[in-house]
Amino acid sequence: MPVSLLRRTLTIGAMLATCGMASNTLAATASRGTVALVMQTNGPNADVDQNIRLHLEGRGFTVRMLNQDTPASNAGDVRLVILSSTISAKQVGAGWRELAVPLLTWEGDLLDDLAMTGKHLDTDYGESRRERFVWLVNAPHPVAAGLPAGATNVYRKQAAMNWGKPGLGASIIATLYGQPEKAAIFTYEKGATMDYESLAPARRVMFFLGNDTFTNLSGAGIKLFDAAIDWATGDR
Repeated sequence: MPVSLLRRTLTIGAMLATCGMASNTLAATASRGTVALVMQTNGPNADVDQNIRLHLEGRGFTVRMLNQDTPASNAGDVRLVILSSTISAKQVGAGWRELAVPLLTWEGDLLDDLAMTGKHLDTDYGESRRERFVWLVNAPHPVAAGLPAGATNVYRKQAAMNWGKPGLGASIIATLYGQPEKAAIFTYEKGATMDYESLAPARRVMFFLGNDTFTNLSGAGIKLFDAAIDWATGDR
């Protein structure tokens, strides 16, 4: 075979191999399913939710952005529902409490509607305005992301954190630093008893974020967020 022809053949082969690798990579990054992110699409913190979308897409999920008034029946075939705290609780569509799909939220005003806590503001759920650390109390749990028990710096600077007091069937992963009665991260396994003696129709997770604090997460905070997503979807 002439040298020029050999070189051309090797070049084409390398190009095909590269294309194949790219196709495999694309297939891998698109293989984790769809997440429905329920938000206030025209709200003042919509850009933060867009950052969450980009983060999830970077981890292989397809993200379906839904406005806050979308009912659960319109969520479609998704692996996970996220209810952002940018939503107005009074404007949220119906049916999320009963939806047999894993759900993660950091909207405190919805915790009682979801039967994840009781209904009394500042007693069963609330917001602490200036926090930076959580206290990991259940380090063996997958949502603890392999981080050690104790104080964990989850924000790069002080900011708001949502918290709740879950029902007896919950697993508490972390509490606000110095406030052990206020759970910053907690979960319910499918079938676990939540508040109001309700049974979780699928996995449920409460995470501590505020309206605009996702972009303030530290490296440890991002690890905990990703672990919460992965546990809720059954990937961890």
